[in-house]
Amino acid sequence: MDETNERRVAGRPVDRRTMLKGIGAGALAVGAGQVVSQLAFAKPAFGATSSVPIKIGYVSPKTGAFADFSISDSYVLKKIRASSAYAKGITVGGKHYSIQIIPVDTQSDPARAATVAQQLIQQQKVDLILTTSTPETTNPVAGAAQQFQTPCLATVVPWEAWYGGLGGNPGNPTTNYSYNAMFFFGLKEFAGTFIPMWKRIESKTHAPKVLAGMFPNDADGNAFRGGFPSYAQKAGYTFVDGGAYTDGTTDYSAMIEKFKAAGAEFFVNCPIPPDFNTFWKQAAQANFRPKLATVAKVMLFPSDAVALGNLSNNIATDAWWTPYAPYKSSLTGESASQLASDFEHSTGNQWVDSLGSSYSLFEVAIEALKASDDPHDHAQVASKLQKVHYSGISGPINFGAGPAPGVGIVKPVG
Repeated sequence: MDETNERRVAGRPVDRRTMLKGIGAGALAVGAGQVVSQLAFAKPAFGATSSVPIKIGYVSPKTGAFADFSISDSYVLKKIRASSAYAKGITVGGKHYSIQIIPVDTQSDPARAATVAQQLIQQQKVDLILTTSTPETTNPVAGAAQQFQTPCLATVVPWEAWYGGLGGNPGNPTTNYSYNAMFFFGLKEFAGTFIPMWKRIESKTHAPKVLAGMFPNDADGNAFRGGFPSYAQKAGYTFVDGGAYTDGTTDYSAMIEKFKAAGAEFFVNCPIPPDFNTFWKQAAQANFRPKLATVAKVMLFPSDAVALGNLSNNIATDAWWTPYAPYKSSLTGESASQLASDFEHSTGNQWVDSLGSSYSLFEVAIEALKASDDPHDHAQVASKLQKVHYSGISGPINFGAGPAPGVGIVKPVG
């Protein structure tokens, strides 16, 4: 809150004009000590309008390697700004606030993500940051938010990769990063969608239960390597780790030969999209063709499938939002089916999973802001953010239920 325009009296915001007016009138009748006493009990008129709007920063990778994750951004922002809560503002603590949304592009660069987050906090004076799409985006933003004590909500990142990126131990998630919250899902849910698909193919083909894993040396890859193999092994699959390669690797021949030598007929991964494109084409050239590839972080968008052409056959992935989900917007009442249909009609593009998750960021933001007494009180809004329990376009989300402090789980399908 801009302290030159607003002051807090008895826990309530009082604008500067009201305070000066009160001092002037009171000084004519009573002494200075009594003026202070009167101010201590002063209350703003019900329904007063704040001169300081709520500012929300929106950080996503509009360009660069992860740009496909943000393909629905322009549409989502237009829909959100047109909704009543954002177009007309909201009432919090008896005062009405307008809302400004400030979108910024990370260019798919983690260093830039941290920089733009800091700029939003220190220069734009945002009250809340929303961020989406891969730990390369969300983790640097969350780190800056925690450092500068600004509420931050993230999505489209496995919770273990997000939590580990903040310094926590996903195996013992007791630390509360109090200015941060997120919703998505994790390794348990990935396994819950992938393993049934492996079993379906295995039962039909009788293929050996040998699983190849392509996990890079980054936040997602290390999270998967740390937790996913145990789920596969419990289901009876032998796991073959291809090694912690560097993002941007161009030669995967050694990894492919390792998978072939092990007789791997199933495949799982979580690479950056360009790396999977390179790997999968090299795998085809080397005649490594597993019966089923279940992939994370890639093949989520039409462009991924188009880029691989017929090589897209026998690849499956997770879906965390679809038009077929029986969910409705908490802002407008619009159904998932209606939202997807309108997106396709308005943009000429096919619906994408990120449409629902990006939209839900703004739903959750309203829930947390309305639950607070003062939308400019960062600590209070952050606390409310971690306790949101509501249902919206991505279904029911309960941030208080775990599996870690401030983490809400959505249910994906395979």
